[in-house]
Amino acid sequence: MTLKQRISAFVQLGLFINRYASNKPLSSEIKLYEGLDEIIEVSHLHNNWFTPAFIKEAIINLSVFLDENTLVLFTSKYKEKESKTIALICAGNIPLVCFHDLLCVLLSGNKVLIKLSSDDDVLVPFFLKLLTHYEPLYESQLEFASGRLSNFDAIIATGSNNTASHLNYYFGKYPNIIRKSRTSIAILKGDESNLELKKLGKDIFQYFGLGCRNVNKLFVPRGYSFDLFFESIISYGEVINNKKYGNNYDYHRAIYLLESMPFLDNNFVMLKESSDLHSPVGVIYFQYYDSELDIESYLNNNRENIQCIVGQNYIPFGYSQQPVITEFADKINTLEFLVNL
Repeated sequence: MTLKQRISAFVQLGLFINRYASNKPLSSEIKLYEGLDEIIEVSHLHNNWFTPAFIKEAIINLSVFLDENTLVLFTSKYKEKESKTIALICAGNIPLVCFHDLLCVLLSGNKVLIKLSSDDDVLVPFFLKLLTHYEPLYESQLEFASGRLSNFDAIIATGSNNTASHLNYYFGKYPNIIRKSRTSIAILKGDESNLELKKLGKDIFQYFGLGCRNVNKLFVPRGYSFDLFFESIISYGEVINNKKYGNNYDYHRAIYLLESMPFLDNNFVMLKESSDLHSPVGVIYFQYYDSELDIESYLNNNRENIQCIVGQNYIPFGYSQQPVITEFADKINTLEFLVNL
């Protein structure tokens, strides 16, 4: 299969997603759209973190990668080599989070041995089946692993810090990309508008804050008032109606009250001052700064744990979950890794 054929199938997949998003299906695709609606509902029933609205957002965000010019440029500087088998251990924290890795493996001409997360084992097979519909030659490039991984040449895996240590132990002898836990932060100057802060709410609450690109921590100037922030994010209050989110919120609120820990609260999210990065679901950490040097020092000390930074001089508010194709997880160029094996 040529690179042109590989790209063409992904472009067709992107066009399918765009038609689905705009509710303009081809007559020949109506059953596929009905099938996707059913898959979305099944995925939600299987994993209540995956609400239909968030699943659809994740699907639509994929189409940004699947533009022909984007894919041609993305692959243009890499030479094809002999195909290898890449084991891919997928995370399941947000819908279709492994798609970018799948895209890189398949565009590089390699075969993929996929170990799905039990939290996201419905959506991925649907889109890969659709990919083989557009290019049947992809069928020989895809394999799902049901048990122990074997017969592969390299591995890409994503997990928690604890999981990563185990993965390194078992798979460290193979060429690998093994990712650890990361999170994202926002840096506020204090002069943000209501609209900017509302967009920041999307960076915080999309996917209930479970993604590595979700903002879990705010840097604010000393003396900052959170009144406008709370006012601006009020439209995201429906997250509390999700049982899993609500249970997390109630649990941590009870702990903070029992231990007399100070926090700010608006009945669906708490703000707690902390120097830590990874806040629990239902909580946003914040930290005061007195100068830019304070921020630079923190970033330098925690760079390996931060996925992205949102703010006026960084990723625009509201766009943390919409990376371009060249924004790689953990800042490691996955495609380059694959073609250089």
